[in-house]
Amino acid sequence: MPHAAIIVAAALLLLPGAASAQSANAQSTTTQSTNGREKAPEGARAYIMWPSNGTTISGGKLWVRMGLQNMGIAPAGIRKEDTGHHHLLVDSDLATYDEPIPNTKQSLHFGGGQTEVRLELPPGRHTLQMILGDADHVPHDPPIMSQKITIIVPQ
Repeated sequence: MPHAAIIVAAALLLLPGAASAQSANAQSTTTQSTNGREKAPEGARAYIMWPSNGTTISGGKLWVRMGLQNMGIAPAGIRKEDTGHHHLLVDSDLATYDEPIPNTKQSLHFGGGQTEVRLELPPGRHTLQMILGDADHVPHDPPIMSQKITIIVPQ
């Protein structure tokens, strides 16, 4: 029995090294453009599945469902080619595509790989636009973003 415990302990000591090797491999599986941003794959497309443009949302509570085509979702911090994670711009635009997307009330991060969110918006006209960020929250090159939609929350 002591022999088995030693073998198990030795195997457990090797696990962090294996995980580091896997992590290092994942770090090297992205392609960068000349400006340092990750290249977007051909045909990649982001879109908002719900709500649709022009929808009226009584009460201002809604689910936003985000979609992605020809790419995969990976949590923030995970580098793997042709992946990213969603960010939702609410009533705002990005100032630049060469820096990480800010994390504010108007720029929501979904670094866990989420594809939907429950929002509560005040009365008025609101715009929503989804943009994909790489492991470091930086938009791809070219940016993978949905069309901007407008929704209305009545008084």
